[in-house]
Amino acid sequence: MRRRAAVVLAALALDALAAQDDKRLAIPQQLFTPPPAGSYALPPIQQAPRGTVLDDQGRSRSLAGYLQGHITLLSFIYTHCTDPAGCPLAIATLAAVRDRLAARPETARAQLVSLSFDPQYDTPDVMRLFSKTYDSAGKKPGWHFLTTASAPQLAPLLAGFGQDAAVADVPGGPRRLDHTLRVFLIDPRSRVREIYSSAYLMPDVIVNDILTLDAETPR
Repeated sequence: MRRRAAVVLAALALDALAAQDDKRLAIPQQLFTPPPAGSYALPPIQQAPRGTVLDDQGRSRSLAGYLQGHITLLSFIYTHCTDPAGCPLAIATLAAVRDRLAARPETARAQLVSLSFDPQYDTPDVMRLFSKTYDSAGKKPGWHFLTTASAPQLAPLLAGFGQDAAVADVPGGPRRLDHTLRVFLIDPRSRVREIYSSAYLMPDVIVNDILTLDAETPR
């Protein structure tokens, strides 16, 4: 069942990405021209929280270790989410950003992180299976699919980012997590510099924000 759920979300994410490419999403991106990278500032919003995560091999590592020295685009997901305007949209957006950054060597410090907020279901094995849809060998920037060992380990990360997530047991249906879609842009000093909502997940805007951070931060 977990293998099937991971494949289903991967398919939904790819559909959402195709919709972005075909300009069929509700976001009127064609009506908005993002300001040039470096022509604006992104003041720090908050410090990213500290906590312990597991990579898709089950290895324990501090989240701070992933963030330090990188420009990180981080989203919370759960692999059995089937709401096209939820996790699949976040995954599709990160994939679109990755494609745009791939041809820009100046963004070598950029990375993507998808962190599950359902450790009960999203074990490292599930995250590894799910990542295979996106993790082609050597593709840049890197994309890390992480989880945590337990809900208590996840809790301070959710609280620190201000990310809501509540279990919604649907009678006769699958377990579901209710959450607000947020994607976080984090600088090399582990400071959150932008928080994107579902109405503002525009890959071109996000890429310019990443370029803006890259230009301001010494290497």
